[in-house]
Amino acid sequence: MSLQRLLVRLSLCLVLAGCLSESKESAGTEGSGASPGGSDSNALNNVGSMAMPSPMTTSSRASAPMAGAGGAADGPVSAPTETVGANPADPSGPGTPAGAPAPTPSMTAPAGGEAGFSGDTDTGADGGEMAAGARAPAAEEPASDEAEPSADPLPPSDPVEPMVPVERQAGLQGGTLTAGAWDDNLNFNRFEEYRREHAGLHGALASTDEEHTEAWNQWKGERDGNETLDIALVIDTTGSMGDEIRYLQAEFDALTKAIVDAHPDADQRWALITYKDQGDVYVVRSVDFTGDVAEYGGSLAEISAAGGGDYPEAPDAALEALSGLAFRTEDSTARVAFWVGDAPHHARNADALLSAVRAAAGADVHIYPVASSGVDELTELTMRTAAQLTGGRYLFLTDDSGVGGSHKEPSIPCYFVTRLDQAILRMVDIELSGTYRMPEEDHIIRTGGDPEDGSCQLESGDEVLVF
Repeated sequence: MSLQRLLVRLSLCLVLAGCLSESKESAGTEGSGASPGGSDSNALNNVGSMAMPSPMTTSSRASAPMAGAGGAADGPVSAPTETVGANPADPSGPGTPAGAPAPTPSMTAPAGGEAGFSGDTDTGADGGEMAAGARAPAAEEPASDEAEPSADPLPPSDPVEPMVPVERQAGLQGGTLTAGAWDDNLNFNRFEEYRREHAGLHGALASTDEEHTEAWNQWKGERDGNETLDIALVIDTTGSMGDEIRYLQAEFDALTKAIVDAHPDADQRWALITYKDQGDVYVVRSVDFTGDVAEYGGSLAEISAAGGGDYPEAPDAALEALSGLAFRTEDSTARVAFWVGDAPHHARNADALLSAVRAAAGADVHIYPVASSGVDELTELTMRTAAQLTGGRYLFLTDDSGVGGSHKEPSIPCYFVTRLDQAILRMVDIELSGTYRMPEEDHIIRTGGDPEDGSCQLESGDEVLVF
C-alpha cells in the first residue's frame, strides 16, 4: 500500500471519530433515540437517519420566554405549535403565552376545572351559542330607567291600578262626576214590576213582597227632620274602580267640607268602610265615626284601587260591617250610608247580603247606593232593593262626566242628571230637613225621559215621580 493511500484512510478515520463523538453528544442532549451505550456501528447507522429539530420548534424555544407567575410573557412571542401547562378554561392562566389564541369550545376542560369547553353549547342572551355551563355574558343596561314590562302569563280580569292620594292628584277636584237619582218608594208599583221581572236573575235577593210593602208604607210620605248626621261611606276599592275612585276621593273630600258649610248647626260624624273580595289583601276595612273632618279626609286619601280578579265582589261583607259602626241611636240623628260600587255580590252570598240590608233597616240606617261604571242588571236590582228596604234612594253615575267606563242606563223611565256632589248634598238636605226638594234649575245638566212639574207621563198612561 502506498503512503498516499495510507494517509487518506487515516484522514477518514479521524473524520469518522469526530462524527461519532458529535453523534453521541447530540443523542444525549436532544433525545434522538440513540442509546448512550450503543455500539459504534449503531452510531454510524444513526448518522444518516437522525431527525433534526424542526425550524418551528427551534424558533419557538428560542423566542418564547417562560411565562411568569401571572402568566404574562415579556417581549414578543411567536405563535406556538404547542403549549405546556395551559389551562383551557382560563386563557390568561399560567403556562399560556401572551397573545396566544383563546381556547375554542372544542377543547376539553381538565378534570376538576371549570366546565364550559366540553363541546356542549347553549344559547346566550344575545342568541349566540355559549359553552354549556359557561357564565352568560352580562346583559347590557337599558338605555332608560323604564324597562319594557314583561308579559304576564295570567293577566287579572279585573284591572289593577294603584291609587294616588288626593293631595297628590294634580287637577282633580270635586264637581266632576255626574249622577241621576231615583226613589222606588215614591214609585212603588213600578218597582214591584221591575223586581218581579228580574226575580229569576242568578243571585237575586230573596226579599219578600211583605217586607217591601212594609218599607213602602214607612217611607212613602214626608219624613221627620233631624238635628245630627252620621254618614258612612262604603266603597268598593277593587281594581275596576281605579278610574272613578280618584275622582270619588276628591268628590267626597270636597263634599265633607260642603256639608259642614251647608249645615253648620248639625253635629256631623263620618265613617269609612272599604271592601274588596276574598283572596285580596283584605276583604273589609273600617274606620269608625269621627267628627274630625281632617282626620276623615286623611283616611279617605289613603284608600287604593287594586285586586278583585273576577266580576263579583264582597259588598255583603261591607254592608255587614255597617252594624259594627258606632251609629248614634237618638231619633234626631240621620243615619246614612253611601254605598259606591260597580259589581254585584257572589250569588252564594245573596242571603248574607240580604241579612245585612235587613239589619241596616232595623237600625234605621238609610242606604244610598251609587252605581258606578260597569254595573249589570243584578247590581242595579240589588242596590235598588237595599235602598227601598232601608228608606234610601238609588243614585247612579252617568256618562256625562266623561270619567270612567260606560255607565249602564238605569231601568227607570225618568230622571234628572246633575253633578254627583250636588245630588249627594241634596240627599243630605232631605235627610236633615225631612222635606223633598227638586234639584235647582241651574244644576240640571240633562234629563232622562221628559219630566214636567216633577213627574213623567209614560206611554202606558202611568205617571212616575222624578227624583
